[in-house]
Amino acid sequence: MTAPLAFSYQALPMRVVMGAGALDRLADEIDRAGLERVMVLCSPGRLRPAESIAGRVGARVADIHPHARAHVPAASAAEAARRAAEVDADGCLAVGGGSAIGLGKIVALRLGLPVLAVPTTYAGSEMTPVWGLTENGVKRTGRDPRVLPVSVLYDPELTVGLPAAVAATSGMNAIAHAVEALYAPDASPIIDLMAEDGVRSLARALPDVVADGADLDARSRAQYGAWLCGACLGATTMSLHHKLCHALGGALDLPHAATHTVVLPHALAYNQVAAPAATAKLGRALGAPADPALALWDLAGRLGAPRSLRELGMARDDVDRIVELTLAAPYANPREVTADGLGRLLHAAWSGRPPAC
Repeated sequence: MTAPLAFSYQALPMRVVMGAGALDRLADEIDRAGLERVMVLCSPGRLRPAESIAGRVGARVADIHPHARAHVPAASAAEAARRAAEVDADGCLAVGGGSAIGLGKIVALRLGLPVLAVPTTYAGSEMTPVWGLTENGVKRTGRDPRVLPVSVLYDPELTVGLPAAVAATSGMNAIAHAVEALYAPDASPIIDLMAEDGVRSLARALPDVVADGADLDARSRAQYGAWLCGACLGATTMSLHHKLCHALGGALDLPHAATHTVVLPHALAYNQVAAPAATAKLGRALGAPADPALALWDLAGRLGAPRSLRELGMARDDVDRIVELTLAAPYANPREVTADGLGRLLHAAWSGRPPAC
């Protein structure tokens, strides 16, 4: 006899506008949020599309701040908050991927300004109240409902120029959110449904996205999957995979999405034996019931994504440092995390070997 169903689930106050042409509704969403002077945030490489998007709302743009960086360095965050106060912004419009959205979250945290997000990658961080900040080689994270964007506009037309490599790694990053949500201590049947469908949608869409940069249907399905996977992270506790990626990003400044792509199959392989129900759901979503961790490693290969930390710039000698940082402040995890186990996991991820339990 199975145990009676019992769980808790807190829905987040998120508003999503999805579909080709969604960007046409940006002015309406700014009005809906009651904003009159938004500061547009983007990375240096996304300045041109940010300027184009800003042109749609004209006088309601107080400034364009093209200085978002990966892992949100503390100095960069302080400068963005200073500039927002200087131009008397009453909200932020984050255009781009996790760097811009992450910077918007820190400005929201410090100044209490609402954030609207226009994602141009598939990472899904726009759907979470999770913030991150890097200082002195350590990346800190936290949760605060104030950083959750008040409105997210998913327009697949904005991703048509996205390089295949960025599409692949950002999508794998989103899948990581759902993978950990399935074995999180605060998982629920609602999250299970969202996570499984999110993984399935992204795993099927990403090969088509990479193969044809103009395939709007595939890009829409990828955005849908990113939305679901991001929302899963927003409602559950992070585990070993995210802890490892935070340590690698903060200490070594490795590229965020690519690091998630490399680490995910190995972190899942480490946990599969201790999370059979989650493993079964992932097996269904990926069409690989025997070994979903290996299926994710194979998917990264088919997408042409990196599969070793070595190719991202990590030295073999860095393994011990990352083990130490991970064990110093561990996250909840279904399987006990040991120094020996972490060392084996990281050496396999560094070399690019297939994942093994």
